[in-house]
Amino acid sequence: MFPSHATQTMAARLRGVEPSVPVKTLNVLVLCTGNSARSIMTEALLNTLGEGRVRAYSAGSHPTGLVNPLAIEQLVAANIRATGLHSKSWIRFVDSGAPHMDIVLTVCGNAAGERCPVWPGNPSLEHWNIADPAGETGDLANRRTAFMLCFIELRRRSTEFLTKHTGAMLG
Repeated sequence: MFPSHATQTMAARLRGVEPSVPVKTLNVLVLCTGNSARSIMTEALLNTLGEGRVRAYSAGSHPTGLVNPLAIEQLVAANIRATGLHSKSWIRFVDSGAPHMDIVLTVCGNAAGERCPVWPGNPSLEHWNIADPAGETGDLANRRTAFMLCFIELRRRSTEFLTKHTGAMLG
């Protein structure tokens, strides 16, 4: 579901801005290999922190089919909306009915090095090399710590990304 012009206008007014022209929503596709943790958390962060200025999607080159519960745990703990998130293939974003992407962002070394499809509309490409918290071994406490540290880094980078691409100063 895409935010309506009315929703975008209301979000702008809440930020203290009176839009004189319609606000363009920046479409971002976040890619990772499994689409189970880093890309999922980044999708949710960009959609929440972007306040209607960004519509983020996520996908994987080899999706696991499941969202890692520890990724959901981090989102919920930070009051970031986690409903509706699911692991999916990047193929759905090259179909003719797919939304136009302005930016394709890879968040892992594997996805950045893989042969990617040709994205319709020639979007900008960006890369963040974020360690995979799902690769952490050990007990539950160690795995939770890995996910927490990953989430903190993704939140920092998402805030920088939004400042760069939307001009929004985020707290």
